[in-house]
Amino acid sequence: MEDINKHIDQTILKPSATKAEIMAFLCDVEKYGFYAAVVNPCWVCLVRRALTKDIKVCSVVGFPLGASTTKAKVYAAQDLIAMGCDEIDMVMNIGRFKGKNYKYVSKEIKAVVKAAQGRIVKVIIETCLLTDDEKRAAANIVKQSGAKFVKTSTGFSSEGAKVEDVALLRRVVGPKFGVKASGGIRQRIFAVELIKAGANRIGTSAGVQIMNSG
Repeated sequence: MEDINKHIDQTILKPSATKAEIMAFLCDVEKYGFYAAVVNPCWVCLVRRALTKDIKVCSVVGFPLGASTTKAKVYAAQDLIAMGCDEIDMVMNIGRFKGKNYKYVSKEIKAVVKAAQGRIVKVIIETCLLTDDEKRAAANIVKQSGAKFVKTSTGFSSEGAKVEDVALLRRVVGPKFGVKASGGIRQRIFAVELIKAGANRIGTSAGVQIMNSG
């Protein structure tokens, strides 16, 4: 797959990342022409100013637990947009979802989508914490709530992306909705398998490794 770089959201979300590490990260993002640079909120302004190529700036809301209040998530989304963020990856409230409070989950996603003012919102459902039936239900809620992508994982929980989960999500949301695979994706062959299973985007901190692996 020659254009795999255009599927990659290159990510640096470790809490210890320094300004120097962010700048080195951006050099790689531009060198390989990744689709997006994903950073923690405190780095969005720097990244927006530093990027010289047409690469999307993405950041996170309610990350990594999803357990912030709706009001906090909405404010975070508004703040990101004001700083020039192009895309938002938000974490679904997993506890509320598993308690079957689907109305709460849907209302919260809609509120963040509204706060994003037309920018792409991807909703992380943390597939490793869900049964297959829950994955289907979560994907349907995400699709019906106005977001543009359902995303497998934060990469900070017990497991990351699986080919079978991506295929399941693709079956649920249909051919035109976004599916992002994230978590533990470090080899090109695995990234390609996920794309073939239905992923539009690959979230990874190992984009350079993927580009340079066979």
